[in-house]
Amino acid sequence: MQPGNNREQAAPPRRQKWLKRGTAVLVLAVIFGVGYGFGDGTISWHQHNAVSGNLPNKLDYSSVNEVYKSLKANYDGKLTETQLEDGLKHGLAASTNDPYTVYFTPKEAKDFNNELNNSFSGIGAQLGQDSDKNLEVIAPISGLPADKAGIKAGDLITSINGTSTSGMSVDDAVNRIRGPKGSKVTLQVVRDKSQTLSFTITRNDITLPSVNTKTLDGNIGYIQITSFADDTASLAQKAATSFQNQHVKGIVLDLRDDPGGLLDAAVKVSSLWLPQGTNILQEKRGNEVVNSYSALGGDTLHGIPTVVLINDGSASASEITAGALHDNNAAYLIGEKSYGKGVVQQLINFKDGSQLKVTVASWYRPDGQNINHKGITPDKTVKISDTDTKAGNDTQLQAAESYLNK
Repeated sequence: MQPGNNREQAAPPRRQKWLKRGTAVLVLAVIFGVGYGFGDGTISWHQHNAVSGNLPNKLDYSSVNEVYKSLKANYDGKLTETQLEDGLKHGLAASTNDPYTVYFTPKEAKDFNNELNNSFSGIGAQLGQDSDKNLEVIAPISGLPADKAGIKAGDLITSINGTSTSGMSVDDAVNRIRGPKGSKVTLQVVRDKSQTLSFTITRNDITLPSVNTKTLDGNIGYIQITSFADDTASLAQKAATSFQNQHVKGIVLDLRDDPGGLLDAAVKVSSLWLPQGTNILQEKRGNEVVNSYSALGGDTLHGIPTVVLINDGSASASEITAGALHDNNAAYLIGEKSYGKGVVQQLINFKDGSQLKVTVASWYRPDGQNINHKGITPDKTVKISDTDTKAGNDTQLQAAESYLNK
């Protein structure tokens, strides 16, 4: 779902279909400095007749200029021409009242695309809160700056660059800890509730893979996709081939808290289970079908019993994959109802490096449903209680293993 440009640009735009829950930092905020990633791949795109075709070719900016002149004459503060122009562009996108249609300045676009690629600059550690709402290091990521500096799982962060973390949210801590490559951040931590330590850590560029795999007890393959990014299809294919060679008896595909990402990645991942030509989704504008996507072939995992785990953090591309596998009888769904984002965005690149992310269509499951604001209800609902979370008891994964071990 991404890029394009206007007709006045000399070079043709790069276009790419993209699906994701939103631009807010969600569960991956527990990674210092990362938002939600989605890669930068491309996919074929077809021009559609605009639903808003009754709009004029150009807007009449006379009233806008009246506001500008009044602002210029009366505002007690500093403004720049760029600041005002960016404000107009942000406002145009916001006027749609669509939370997924957003204008990005060149800097915002750069930051956004770094997040699309699961790439950020930080220290590389998972951050959460303990039962007393203290900021806690869940785990430093092996080989990254936090780990090299000596940060350990269970450390309680009491200050960041001298600012107390008392009452600080995880998101706020994330924003304070991340920063440009080569810059430093100082963390004061309490270890084992007794030892106070200080660490000054040099931030570095960090890119996290979007796919994690392991083998569970009972010879069950486990594939976790945290976002549908640039590297997702190749990493998922590698995992599928490995599990096929191991002759696993079942697969768990964990899409919990996966906010989405690239449409082509969702199609390629779904194709690991579905025979070539199998319907994955349709895109519609109004009642008109404007695009259909089918499995590409190479269904390495076809016929292997599969459970897909979903929850209310599973959105867009993850819902496409879950819906495609379920509706084509390739997987059983366990967990909680998914988020419910059934629209597709396209990113349009402009010459100055800015971007427009704009909703271009709605998508429909193979069974014909659009899940926008409704989500996907799993075959078996399993919740994880606060008690289970504190005890590290993953009841949803346990339910998946029990189903596959029957």
